[in-house]
Amino acid sequence: MDFVQNIPFFSILLSLFSGTVTSMLSGKWAKRWNAFMITVIGVMSAILLAYLLNRGQSYTFMMGHFPAPWGNEIRAGVLEALMALFFCVIMLLSLTGGRAHLEEEIAKSKQNLYYILVNLLLSSLLALIYTNDLFTAYVFVEINTISACGLIMIRQNGHTFEAAIRYMIMSLLGSGLLLLGICILYDCTGHLLMSNIKSAVTIMSVTGRYHVPLVVAIAFICVGLAIKSALFPFHSWLPNAYGYSTASSAAILSSLVSKGYIFLLIKICYRVIGWQVILNSKVIHILFLFGLCGMIMGSLSAIQENDIRRMIAFSSVAQIGYIYMGIGLGTLEGMTASVYHVLSHAATKSLLFIAAVGLTDVSGKSKKFIDLTGAGYRNKLAGIAFTVGSLSMVGVPGFSGFISKLLFGTACVQNTPYKMLPTLICLGISTILNAIYFMKTVIRIYTPIKSSYDKMPVKKTFGYVGALVCFVILNIVLGMCSTPIVSMIQTGLKMFS
Repeated sequence: MDFVQNIPFFSILLSLFSGTVTSMLSGKWAKRWNAFMITVIGVMSAILLAYLLNRGQSYTFMMGHFPAPWGNEIRAGVLEALMALFFCVIMLLSLTGGRAHLEEEIAKSKQNLYYILVNLLLSSLLALIYTNDLFTAYVFVEINTISACGLIMIRQNGHTFEAAIRYMIMSLLGSGLLLLGICILYDCTGHLLMSNIKSAVTIMSVTGRYHVPLVVAIAFICVGLAIKSALFPFHSWLPNAYGYSTASSAAILSSLVSKGYIFLLIKICYRVIGWQVILNSKVIHILFLFGLCGMIMGSLSAIQENDIRRMIAFSSVAQIGYIYMGIGLGTLEGMTASVYHVLSHAATKSLLFIAAVGLTDVSGKSKKFIDLTGAGYRNKLAGIAFTVGSLSMVGVPGFSGFISKLLFGTACVQNTPYKMLPTLICLGISTILNAIYFMKTVIRIYTPIKSSYDKMPVKKTFGYVGALVCFVILNIVLGMCSTPIVSMIQTGLKMFS
């Protein structure tokens, strides 16, 4: 075994160990250690990605060298390494961009606690990406939930307490359904390793044995993860959670947490149940329908908002709808478009949340649109960055969002006619709605007006400026150099199969 194959295990262990180390450090040193740790894991993930692209096939890593059912396995392929690298980049930039506000909004005594939660969150995301064991995935789903809840409520005001309680209630409902689905699968197959379950499920689907329990298990798992990733109509917790948490927390929650659950669902579809069995179960038709509804209803809710942070949050409901719509198409092209949109949305939504903070800072800390008038002139960098993110969300060529919508359009044209027309109609309507609320905001921040905020000093730390510039570059790279990324995604999905 090549030494580089240990990277997934080392990455998860390092982030868990860092949580312990951070608990003994002051806020200042916790911040530095956290940035160093994420950078190291990101570099290791990049090395693993290069290794797997050169190797041309995935591999499994048996922890403790014990076979099932006593041992546990990690699996690494191109898609897993790509996701791990991307998640590290987004998390590092989100924390860097919102760091100055973290120090203002969080009590000094709790700042190291914030980084403990971030470490646990990263470890859970990496485990969801790499694990080849279904129960281990559930354990880290719960760690992810607790960490995310802590990131929401660490500001400790009435809004964040309410948002955290809503998040916890809905998330526990999703976790319960997921656990029920796993229990049914274990009862039917006697296995927890993903590859072993898939072999048993394949035999069950051929013989027709346990057909109803299998369909129920698929439904429970899909609905449970849909709730946790805020698919419409299970999104009621999302606006307050994103709208009232710190800027870094909002960026991480919207970009990474929900995407970790979506990636787990994709893994389960391919690695646990088998894609053909998923198609035969007809569950993806329901995901397709909810995805279309989310695309429209999320955008309509965003239009009605008068708060920039909540508007961006409701936009996430629409974008998650895009992802589930692509999964619901039931084709390799549709899944490719969904995975690419996971990357595109993560890069763009973090950019929007971090840029929005810069606009509110020069508007008396107000998130109301009326107070944001002319904010693009008062903080030019934040205005440009928000405009780039908005253009990407609308789907203007040259930015990542355009590639996503192009891939979705191409995928639906290659699909059966009864899904092609609804998809094209909803893509068109959603794009128009995106343009309405994002361009309305851009026009608002660039409307010249004499304001009492004009003489306010603009706080531009090196970290904030660097994060925004890197987010803008990342967005443009995803929009202009999409071919190799799409190729990696398709290679990774074929390795899943």
